Formats: sequence, structure tokens, C-alpha cells
Amino acid sequence: MRIGLLTEGGYPYASGEAGLWCDRLVRGLGQHEFDVYALSRSERQEAAGWVPLPPQVNRVRTAALWGAEEDGIVHGRRARRRFAEHYGELAAALSVTAPGDSSGAAEDASAHEADRFANALYGLAELARDEGGLSGALRSDTAVRALERACRAPGAHRSAREARVPELLAVAGRLESALRPLSLDWYEGDGLGAVDLCHAASGGTAALVGLLARHFCDVPLLVTEYGVRLRTHYLTEPDSPPAIRSLLAAFHGRLAAETYRRAAVITPGDTHARRWQERCGADRAKLRTVYPGTDGAPFAEAGESPQGADPHTLVWVGRVEPAKDLVSLLHAFAEIREEEPGTRLKIIGAPGGPEGAAYHAHCKGLAAQLFPDEADGPHAVGRNPVSFEETGGPELPSRAEAYASGALVVLSSVAEGFPAGLVEAMFCGRATVSTDVGAVVEAVGGTGLVVPPRNPRALAEACVALLRDPERRERLGAAARARALELFTVEQNAAAFHGIYLDILARTPQRRVVLDGTGGPLPFAVPAEAHVPGRWTDPTARVVARGGPGWATDAPVRATTSLSATEGAR
Repeated sequence: MRIGLLTEGGYPYASGEAGLWCDRLVRGLGQHEFDVYALSRSERQEAAGWVPLPPQVNRVRTAALWGAEEDGIVHGRRARRRFAEHYGELAAALSVTAPGDSSGAAEDASAHEADRFANALYGLAELARDEGGLSGALRSDTAVRALERACRAPGAHRSAREARVPELLAVAGRLESALRPLSLDWYEGDGLGAVDLCHAASGGTAALVGLLARHFCDVPLLVTEYGVRLRTHYLTEPDSPPAIRSLLAAFHGRLAAETYRRAAVITPGDTHARRWQERCGADRAKLRTVYPGTDGAPFAEAGESPQGADPHTLVWVGRVEPAKDLVSLLHAFAEIREEEPGTRLKIIGAPGGPEGAAYHAHCKGLAAQLFPDEADGPHAVGRNPVSFEETGGPELPSRAEAYASGALVVLSSVAEGFPAGLVEAMFCGRATVSTDVGAVVEAVGGTGLVVPPRNPRALAEACVALLRDPERRERLGAAARARALELFTVEQNAAAFHGIYLDILARTPQRRVVLDGTGGPLPFAVPAEAHVPGRWTDPTARVVARGGPGWATDAPVRATTSLSATEGAR
């Protein structure tokens, strides 16, 4: 079948955070065709280029979510009136007070606001399609005034009522970026209208593209979230003014609810993400957990020969940033050294951004204070029992070598989604000690020790217990590798999505009718079965709109978009 893969800040860009699993998915499903529709987040990301694409990728279309977009479109009076109406409704849906109880009246009010948001969103989409774009209008004074009126209206929540003009300008700018898919020309018959299924690799703006394809072309939508966008907003916007946080959180929440309502299937990456999705309104009947796939081949050598690890070395591998709580790990290691003086700790990873660089420097300074350099003898050079290293050098050329350098892998995070690094350690057959955050317990199962976060003493006691019991450490490592090979491989991930693709297509109403040589309808021509080689895939088969006459030989005629109720009344 033909899949429209929708990404934001990921595949096919080389620096995309979600690009790796998408690349593995596309390569693992060579029997399908993929059209990639990618949204980039920065000029730097675009400059980094693309990863090599496999032959099953037919084409790639891109659009930028960064920078100022000038469409040069001048809207007439009627279009400006339609825009003010729809954008005002959108702003009103974001500024109203969220219901604080679970009564029937509150649920009715929430459903009303959800419908209000959806109608405004699709109204803007239809206006953008009619006028050729809305980028300029979304940054106009009309948009800012609509936000201000909505925030000052009765019923607006307190943080919205306190919004000042600079904050409203900031919100309007962020909404313009998030709503750029409205102005794209991707929803025609030769674009997303020609695919059998849209697969959004994340929620948010990427899923908005799928929503519009469903609205205009009735293409079914599959949404995969290995990190819930609303949760990411809460974690990455802690210092923004309350008005900005409140309005943007309302937008992401309303968009998530509409996405979950319209999606055919939703695939969270773990139970932690699943709970977030259910809280945002996802129907449990649509949820199917699909774990991220990890290529176990690079870790096979380490996993099959765990005896080569240093039994006195702890290893931490990841991106250095405050959420990883390396400070607690260093304090825990101080207690470990009191019980096992010969133990060493390797912190392997590069800092993530400027904040990560500052945190990396702070952790180095703390390690120097807690652990003075030690020498093996009077003529030996002293060294610190804590080392900060990065992969890619001669000593640690790969992440597999990093995990293999120690007998015990530690994770000390205070916030985590699906712990991909922990799964890599499991592929290497290493016992693990982790904090109970995110999907850690779900990933580890019973193959490692789990302690509360921000508890250095508990972390130290668990590490000491495994350092003193090599047989238990070896049993846990073997069990961890077996669990990883059973649940977290690329093959398991690709097989799960292949089955979901077929299931969605089997339950989707046929959008086109293929005629055979006699002019009669050819059954099972458009669902997934139609792509199995045979006479039914004959390129001379004719396609007509449903219900069309047998003599029609041209491509199906696309139905015109119906006018909104307000426009039809004029």
C-alpha cells in the first residue's frame, strides 16, 4: 500500500530526534511505498541534510516551521471577515475556563468547546485552501485583536485575562508556526489524497497534516507517539509567562483531543504515554501499544560475551542534561565508594545544548570536590574515580563499547519517556539499576533493580547489592537481553505496524472504484490486497469515482469543498 509518513523535526533530516525509528520502520517495510511529508524546525536542521533514503520512498515534500513566512496574499473583505470569524472562535476555545468537575454539565461544556475548536480549525483550513494560504493573516493585527477579545471576554480563565499585548503577540506568533500546515498544498489528489493511509510519527503539527488530509480527502490517520506533545510542552516551557503557557497548553490539548478523536488507531510507545493520551481524551479502543524498535545487531557481541566487563565499574550512558540528575548519581557514588572503595564510575555522553553544557561543567566540578584524584602507588599519576567521556574516540568507538566497559549500567533520571538507552544496555546483557520514572519499569520488567528518583541512598544500596553478587548480576543481565530480544527489536516494531496498516485499510470505506476490462467494478482493488502482484494490479485498469458510469475513463473528479454555514448564508 502507499503510506503518507508525516514527520515534524525528524525523518528524513539527519539531525531529527525521531528520524532513527522512522528510518528503521521504512526500511523494515519494503513491501509498502512511502511518501514522506516532513516539517523542519530550524535552518540548522535543513542544512544538516537528509539521511540516505531507501528505494521504497517515492518522494519527499518539506515545509519549514521556522522563520517568517511571507505568502504575499492580499485577502479581500469577504475572506478577512471569514478569517476573523474562524480565528475568533479558535481563540475563544483556547481562553475559556477548563471545567473543574466531572459532572454531566461540565462534560457537555468540554464537548462543546472541543467541537468549537474543531469547527474553527477546519474553517481556517478551508479558507486557506480557497485563498491560497493564511500565513500573513495569522500574524496580522486581526489575529492579535481576536486573541485579546477572547482573553477579555466573560468566562476566560484568569491567566488568559491577565495576558498583556507582548504576550498576545508571542502567542499569535507561536500559533502561526503551529498552523502553517493549513497553508500547504499537500492535500490535493496527487498529494496526500493519493495515499492509502497517513501515518503521523508524532502528535502536534505533524498530526495536524493528517487531520487535514482526513478532512479534505477522507484518508485514514494513524498516530504514533513515543513522546506526548502536551507533556513535552509542560516540560519545556516552565519559565514562560502564565498567559503564554496557558494559551499554548490549551491549543496543544485541544489539538491532541481532536487528533485522538479523528485517528483510526493511536499507537503509544509505552504505558506512560498511553496514560497521557487517555487523559487527553483518547478512546481506549483505539490504543495499541507498539514499543520502539532497536537494532540489536551492534550490541550482539557485548551481549553474548558479558564476562569481559570490568566488575568494579559502573556505567552511565546518555545525553547530559538536568533531567538526568547526575548530581544524585554522584552523591550515590560517594556512598558506594564507602562500601566498595575500588569502584569506578564512567559518565559517557555529550551535553545537550547550552543548558546541558552548563550542567556538564557543574557535574565535573562536583565530581572533583567529592572525589580527589587517586594514585595506585607513590610513582603513579593520580586519577579521579569518576571519568567523563564521549563515544566516537579510540577507547569508546560506539555505544556498545560504552556499555561493555562496565558490569553495571545505571540510570538516575527524574524525567524519562521510553528509556531507549536502558534497552540498549539490556541488549548488551548488562544488569541495570534505574529510577522509577516514565516507562522504566515497563521496559525493565523484572530484569533489573528500580529505586525511587532523587534518592541517592537507595540508588547506592541497589548498586552495592549487585556489585557484591556477580552471579545475580549475570542472571539479571541474561534475563534483560532475552527480554530485549523478545519485545524491543526492529523486526517486532515493523511487524506490528504492518499488521496495523492492514487492519486500518481493511476497515476503511473504499474511496475509489477500479473498473475491469468489461466496465464492471473490480472488488478488493483499493484495499491492501490490491497491491499483491496479480491481474488486479494491471496498470490499464480504469479508475472512476464511486457510482460513475462504466464508459468513464478519466481520473476521478474531486468533489468540491462545501461552503461553511456562515458563507452559504451570505
